[in-house]
Amino acid sequence: MNKDQQTELEAAAFRRLVAHLQNRTEVQNIDMMNLAGFCRNCLSKWYREEAEQRNLDIELEQAREMVYGMPYTQWKEKYQTEATAAQRSDYEQKNNH
Repeated sequence: MNKDQQTELEAAAFRRLVAHLQNRTEVQNIDMMNLAGFCRNCLSKWYREEAEQRNLDIELEQAREMVYGMPYTQWKEKYQTEATAAQRSDYEQKNNH
Protein backbone atom coordinates (compact mmCIF):
# COMPACT_ATOMS: atom_id res chain seq x y z
CA MET A 1 0.00 0.00 0.00
CA ASN A 2 1.38 3.41 -0.90
CA LYS A 3 0.99 6.62 1.12
CA ASP A 4 -1.92 7.92 -1.02
CA GLN A 5 -3.83 4.66 -0.58
CA GLN A 6 -3.20 4.77 3.17
CA THR A 7 -4.51 8.34 3.32
CA GLU A 8 -7.60 7.36 1.31
CA LEU A 9 -8.33 4.48 3.67
CA GLU A 10 -7.82 6.65 6.74
CA ALA A 11 -10.14 9.32 5.32
CA ALA A 12 -12.79 6.70 4.48
CA ALA A 13 -12.55 5.21 7.98
CA PHE A 14 -12.88 8.71 9.49
CA ARG A 15 -15.98 9.40 7.39
CA ARG A 16 -17.48 6.10 8.55
CA LEU A 17 -16.73 6.96 12.19
CA VAL A 18 -18.41 10.35 11.80
CA ALA A 19 -21.44 8.80 10.07
CA HIS A 20 -21.65 6.16 12.79
CA LEU A 21 -21.59 8.80 15.53
CA GLN A 22 -24.23 10.84 13.72
CA ASN A 23 -26.49 7.78 13.58
CA ARG A 24 -25.91 6.78 17.20
CA THR A 25 -27.44 9.85 18.79
CA GLU A 26 -28.45 7.84 21.87
CA VAL A 27 -24.78 7.57 22.80
CA GLN A 28 -24.02 10.59 24.94
CA ASN A 29 -20.67 12.36 24.87
CA ILE A 30 -20.16 11.71 28.58
CA ASP A 31 -20.57 7.97 27.92
CA MET A 32 -17.92 8.17 25.22
CA MET A 33 -15.59 10.14 27.50
CA ASN A 34 -16.06 7.66 30.34
CA LEU A 35 -15.48 4.62 28.14
CA ALA A 36 -13.07 5.79 25.45
CA GLY A 37 -11.54 9.03 26.70
CA PHE A 38 -12.83 11.08 23.77
CA CYS A 39 -16.15 12.32 22.40
CA ARG A 40 -17.67 14.14 19.46
CA ASN A 41 -16.38 17.45 20.82
CA CYS A 42 -12.84 16.05 21.01
CA LEU A 43 -13.11 14.85 17.43
CA SER A 44 -14.30 18.30 16.38
CA LYS A 45 -11.36 19.95 18.13
CA TRP A 46 -8.87 17.53 16.60
CA TYR A 47 -10.32 18.26 13.14
CA ARG A 48 -10.00 22.01 13.67
CA GLU A 49 -6.46 21.68 15.06
CA GLU A 50 -5.38 19.63 12.03
CA ALA A 51 -6.88 22.27 9.75
CA GLU A 52 -4.98 25.02 11.58
CA GLN A 53 -1.70 23.10 11.18
CA ARG A 54 -2.37 23.19 7.43
CA ASN A 55 -3.17 26.92 7.49
CA LEU A 56 -6.86 26.30 6.88
CA ASP A 57 -9.30 28.53 8.71
CA ILE A 58 -12.03 26.36 10.19
CA GLU A 59 -13.96 27.59 13.20
CA LEU A 60 -14.79 25.18 16.00
CA GLU A 61 -18.51 25.49 15.24
CA GLN A 62 -17.85 24.50 11.62
CA ALA A 63 -15.90 21.46 12.77
CA ARG A 64 -18.64 20.55 15.23
CA GLU A 65 -21.28 20.78 12.53
CA MET A 66 -19.21 18.46 10.36
CA VAL A 67 -18.95 15.91 13.18
CA TYR A 68 -22.49 16.26 14.55
CA GLY A 69 -24.17 16.59 11.14
CA MET A 70 -26.00 19.71 12.33
CA PRO A 71 -25.24 22.79 14.42
CA TYR A 72 -24.01 21.76 17.87
CA THR A 73 -26.72 23.73 19.67
CA GLN A 74 -29.38 21.94 17.63
CA TRP A 75 -27.86 18.52 18.42
CA LYS A 76 -27.76 19.35 22.14
CA GLU A 77 -31.41 20.41 22.14
CA LYS A 78 -32.51 17.36 20.18
CA TYR A 79 -30.36 14.56 21.62
CA GLN A 80 -28.36 15.51 24.69
CA THR A 81 -29.67 14.34 28.03
CA GLU A 82 -28.70 15.45 31.50
CA ALA A 83 -25.75 13.49 32.84
CA THR A 84 -26.58 11.28 35.78
CA ALA A 85 -24.76 11.57 39.08
CA ALA A 86 -23.03 8.25 38.32
CA GLN A 87 -21.87 9.48 34.90
CA ARG A 88 -20.53 12.72 36.38
CA SER A 89 -18.78 10.85 39.19
CA ASP A 90 -17.19 8.41 36.75
CA TYR A 91 -16.04 11.30 34.56
CA GLU A 92 -14.56 13.19 37.52
CA GLN A 93 -12.72 10.12 38.80
CA LYS A 94 -11.20 9.42 35.39
CA ASN A 95 -10.28 13.02 34.62
CA ASN A 96 -9.08 14.30 38.00
CA HIS A 97 -6.14 12.00 38.64
